[in-house]
Amino acid sequence: MTDQVVGQVIMNVEGGVATLRLTSPARRNAISSNMWRSLADFAGTVSMRHDIRVVLIRGDGNAIFSSGADISDFDASRSGGDNAQSYDDLVEETCCAIEAIAQPTIAMIQGRCMGAGASLAFSCDLRVASHNSEFAVPAANLGLGYDPRGIARFVRQIGAPLTTALLFTAEVVPGSAIQDAGGIQYLTDAGALEGETTRLIDRIARNAPLTLRAAKLVLRSLRDPAMQEQARLATIQADLSADYREGRAAFREKRSPRFTGA
Repeated sequence: MTDQVVGQVIMNVEGGVATLRLTSPARRNAISSNMWRSLADFAGTVSMRHDIRVVLIRGDGNAIFSSGADISDFDASRSGGDNAQSYDDLVEETCCAIEAIAQPTIAMIQGRCMGAGASLAFSCDLRVASHNSEFAVPAANLGLGYDPRGIARFVRQIGAPLTTALLFTAEVVPGSAIQDAGGIQYLTDAGALEGETTRLIDRIARNAPLTLRAAKLVLRSLRDPAMQEQARLATIQADLSADYREGRAAFREKRSPRFTGA
């Protein structure tokens, strides 16, 4: 087990699972510029590690995922046209880095998931949330222009109608509305959230890592045609792997497969 503390982002790796916690309790896990940079570093680190099967992103504690961007950081990091563009680039590049993590990624969401926090959650492959989770995009309350790339991410995950409502009203909506729009895959009671997330992680981690990496590349290539050749080669690699031979042997022998990622 290892703990790595980078600013207010804590990374823990144990049992093939990399867990990243947003830790800014005084600001309800708001994400500062330094935290965005740490998140991008985290994404690059875990993608290179073949001992990691699944990546989990969560807020620290049990009350809230993230209240969004750290507004107190805006005077220094998002004032003026050039600074605003640089900040938006930092957030978008970080979200893209999270999307590019080679392993399956899960956001565990309890309580509020606001603005940039929602952008981070929607950069993950899957979302598990509690019934008391709430989402909002409060840009209109703050008078700031929301990055078009971030809006496009919302549209991809929850569709244009709900994205439009969130942007125009700045109102808080329940997790059930996000689930109905397809943005949450598993919705559960708050007390069962940890257990449901662990169950999902364990189920994914039992599968063949090369197959999962290839499947993720194929899914990404549907949005970015430039990745189609990379996805094709990864699929061929999975078909030629020892894991594929192990999977067939386990099926014949009526036992659980023991995948090694080779």
